[in-house]
Amino acid sequence: MDFNKTANGILEHIGGEKNVQHVIHCMTRLRFNLHDNSKVDRKKIEKVPGVMGTNVSGDQFQIIIGNDVSKVYNAMLGNSSIKTEGSSKKSGKSKNVINTILDVISGTFTPILPAIAGAGMIKGLLAIALTLGWLSAEGQIYIILNAIGDGAFYFLPILLAVSAARKFGSNVYVAAAIGAALLHPTLTALLSAGEKVSFLGLPVTAVTYSSSVIPILLAVWVAAYVEKWIDRITPSVVKLIVVPTLTLVIVVPVTLIALGPMGSIIGNWLSVGVGLLFEHGWLFAGLILGGTWSLIIMTGMHYAFIPIAMNNITTKGYDVILPSMFMANLGQAGAAFGVALRSKNKSFKSLAMTTSLTAVMGITEPAMYGVNMRLKKPFIGGLIGGAVGGAYYSAVGVKYFILGGNVGLPGVASFVGETFVLALLGLPIAFAAGAISTYIMGFKDVDSEEEVETLESNEVEVNESKTDGIVAAEKVYSPIKGEMKPLSEVNDPTFSSGIMGKGFAIQPAEGKVVSPVAGRVTTIFKTKHAIGITSDNGAEILIHVGLDTVKLNGKHFTAYVKDGDFVDVGKTLVTFDMEAIKAEGYDLITPVIITNPDRYQTIEPVKQGKVEEREAFLALLV
Repeated sequence: MDFNKTANGILEHIGGEKNVQHVIHCMTRLRFNLHDNSKVDRKKIEKVPGVMGTNVSGDQFQIIIGNDVSKVYNAMLGNSSIKTEGSSKKSGKSKNVINTILDVISGTFTPILPAIAGAGMIKGLLAIALTLGWLSAEGQIYIILNAIGDGAFYFLPILLAVSAARKFGSNVYVAAAIGAALLHPTLTALLSAGEKVSFLGLPVTAVTYSSSVIPILLAVWVAAYVEKWIDRITPSVVKLIVVPTLTLVIVVPVTLIALGPMGSIIGNWLSVGVGLLFEHGWLFAGLILGGTWSLIIMTGMHYAFIPIAMNNITTKGYDVILPSMFMANLGQAGAAFGVALRSKNKSFKSLAMTTSLTAVMGITEPAMYGVNMRLKKPFIGGLIGGAVGGAYYSAVGVKYFILGGNVGLPGVASFVGETFVLALLGLPIAFAAGAISTYIMGFKDVDSEEEVETLESNEVEVNESKTDGIVAAEKVYSPIKGEMKPLSEVNDPTFSSGIMGKGFAIQPAEGKVVSPVAGRVTTIFKTKHAIGITSDNGAEILIHVGLDTVKLNGKHFTAYVKDGDFVDVGKTLVTFDMEAIKAEGYDLITPVIITNPDRYQTIEPVKQGKVEEREAFLALLV
């Protein structure tokens, strides 16, 4: 993937960087808050190389990238001036209350996920080490590692305070100070002493703030309004002292007296409600949740469950919601595996197998968007797998004891406890259910290589004596009439050394360039001397007419396509005046380069010597 090209393509079709309020990313998605969602061209974004799909959750526009999301994100920030934090400015557009809440939750939790992921993995590994007797709970190694793993969760209100302040557009350090005050050991001891506590005659309810979620979110939300109000009425010369002082003095007591107890009550109600659902719903609760988790993840609403899960672990010591997400992920992994077993297309079979493994490891978007949803029925198979696994987990009472950072095989340490063995048994159950249901239901396969070859032979006359016996993932047809030359004969080290990729050169006999594949024009240079095309099967091809012809600045060239155009084999891309270019002293030898050669086992010629336009001359083998 060309990360700069992907980032620029996204910005172009999202309404430009001026339409972006701010952007963050999670494990697989870019998450945009936009000024005007109507300016987004979703169809064009989904055709940008590297984009797996798009989704709208509340007012947040999401673009699914996969494992390379951080690289695309960094490329986007490097090529623009868009913000990565929340803004206090309003778009002037009324928002649905539920959408606003979901937007706040996702925008707050996404930035702190790496800290939670790392700490959760450490806690999980420590739990395994204790169970197997590798470490002692009294040993210094365990105590230090446990502090590392537990620190992010104990001081979670501070992490959330910083993230929420960025979302609400308030001072992050004042917000952190609010969280720190709630966790101060003297205050904690006072609230846990069992005696009545009051502040200026108002009762302070005993609430445990360590590892809590909702109280600090409410506190920072109120602090944002208080801070802005004080800032507005305070003279500039004393703002530095007055604004943070009054914000802390007002918000911390209000939190202790009202917001903290209110948040604790809300969290407890949610926890009790989920507990009753699983207690009385038996296997049906897990079946429904496991069968719909993938749909919930698509909307981004899964972040709404994180505060509930955290509260469950804090108050009860375990959670029963997130195990169903495990089952949903394994169901999608199994469905992609079912596609790999049944598909006849070697390239797609390989893609399905790879994304199945990725989903087993906890990253489902490549399998969901790249394979299962593309074929439709396998996505249903994945939902079935999640439902079967969720029903099993609910029936046997599997619990989640640690909030880990991964909902896949690396995160099984989160199950360490009384139901650990039962939890492990559920993984192959959900995987197998997804794979079997997908295999049985079937699907309309991506055109097999034999079918593609038959279709192509109807359009292009192929020299059978040269191609007989070659089983190619894709054929590339000559874009120019002329004589084939090895790249080593090109008098330019950029091409002859193979830095740009693998391929061949053509000495043109005619001033016309046509598309060598069916695909999309990803780049046509302003000087018209070079064209980049991505085929429908993923081959990235560069056609560079002549050497140093960029210096002509487009003179003697005529383009018939533009960036983003879809083309078939033989579509005219560019024409050029051979004699005029030669008269100006330029070499017209034209390299045709496969710029992503690592995707293929071999890149072989199926033609030697003279080649006709639209005649097969390269085979890309996988």
